[in-house]
Amino acid sequence: MSAELRQLYQEVLIDHAKRPRNFREQGAGAVTVEGYNPLCGDRIRLYVSRDDGQLRDLSFTGSGCAISTASASMMTEALKGKTAAEAEALAERFHRLVTAAVDAAVDEEGLGKLAIFAGVREFPVRVKCATLAWHSLRSALHGDAAVVSTE
Repeated sequence: MSAELRQLYQEVLIDHAKRPRNFREQGAGAVTVEGYNPLCGDRIRLYVSRDDGQLRDLSFTGSGCAISTASASMMTEALKGKTAAEAEALAERFHRLVTAAVDAAVDEEGLGKLAIFAGVREFPVRVKCATLAWHSLRSALHGDAAVVSTE
């Protein structure tokens, strides 16, 4: 990873960790999924509201490390207005990004600012932190009410 991308990674991640976007509960009508990363204790409650086939609103509450919080914050921003199929496709691209080999080329197409999470693959134990919200999203999209675990 270039020094410039590493600096951007740190700045954006810290901003979203300190001031997470869409950090709030939603009322009735939202699909709610709980996610847990037993390795480091991250917990998330993800709220997803749909309207006319689109993800109208996404928000989250919970507690976790900077990577987990930033990932959830950025995910909720990136997915508003997307269809479930578009959200699934982005979740798959994100997962490939963070689980690729450290020296693999970064395929940034369609990821936007989420591409900064490429740095997580240098720390494999942190991949579960970065993907917790995304696993919770997939569960919400498929109507699975069980608690999502990264284990």
